[in-house]
Amino acid sequence: MSTENQPSGPARESRRSGPLVRTVRWMENLGETGFAYFLLTPVFLVLGTIALYPLLRTFELSLYTNVLIEAEFVGLENYVKLLTGEANADLPGTTTFLPDSVSTSGRFPFVHVEGLLRSALVVTLLFTVVSVFFETIIGFGQALVLDQDFHGRRWVRAAIIIPWAIPIVIQGMIFYLMFDPTAGFLTEYLGPLGIIAQENTLNDPLSSLLIITVADIWKTTAFMALLILAGLQSIDRNLYEVARVAGASRWQQFKMITLPLVLPALGIAVLFRTIDAMRVYGLIDSVSGCSTVPSLSCMVVMTFNSNRGLAAAIAFVTAAIIGLLVTVVIYQQYKEGI
Repeated sequence: MSTENQPSGPARESRRSGPLVRTVRWMENLGETGFAYFLLTPVFLVLGTIALYPLLRTFELSLYTNVLIEAEFVGLENYVKLLTGEANADLPGTTTFLPDSVSTSGRFPFVHVEGLLRSALVVTLLFTVVSVFFETIIGFGQALVLDQDFHGRRWVRAAIIIPWAIPIVIQGMIFYLMFDPTAGFLTEYLGPLGIIAQENTLNDPLSSLLIITVADIWKTTAFMALLILAGLQSIDRNLYEVARVAGASRWQQFKMITLPLVLPALGIAVLFRTIDAMRVYGLIDSVSGCSTVPSLSCMVVMTFNSNRGLAAAIAFVTAAIIGLLVTVVIYQQYKEGI
């Protein structure tokens, strides 16, 4: 074969070692995991920019006084005021960031319930823990029922989703009207039982927090059920057949097959709901108001116009708590994956 028309050695070598060729060879050496991360790099860059810029901007605002024009740099002073209680005077009403009604009885300090319910941090954490716990338990039960094959299962699924489809403002107004002193009807039944306050129910912090928590459980349990149901339906049904042949009871099948295999989906569901619960605002504002049931998001909204630096500090602390929770859950998922 004639080689007259083929490029000489240096030209051929330059083509073989061009930028495109070197890039392809580098990608071939990445492996499956490295190549997957390489393809996701643009997504990570976009999401990182969208997520990190507002967070960094919020942290920057928290380092200044409340005036954006000619703002004075104060460093971490807003955070110090939050943790020491000096910022309570700038918060609306009698709201505090940390519980401040601490007294001493003998050797053991205790905190009054009124002081706890005035703390935005305590109210937010209490609401998150209680609501997510019951939503997980009830949603898991609903998912187990919907995973069974029975007549009318589609209609039952649609009925479960209905509360989740209702807007937050409409949901809040429903529960507000049920306990309103003039139009409500549940106070006269639940009040004498000691479950809620008999008078001014929606102005009582403990009663309002209970009502808001129940309203959130009623609405968002369907979200948990759907995510857990997706995990249940991904389980290979042959495993249950083998277990039944081996003589395993229903409890043993649930303990050894269902629970371990649904844990990843359950962890994601709990993570999503925890993040959403930590940001609760609309439901509180439409049922009783932020002055009765304070939350971290309520404090950000209510202090933004009067003290933007402090509002930014509260927002950054909220984001830090959520980030810590996300890190813990992802780390647990990573350990279980190993």
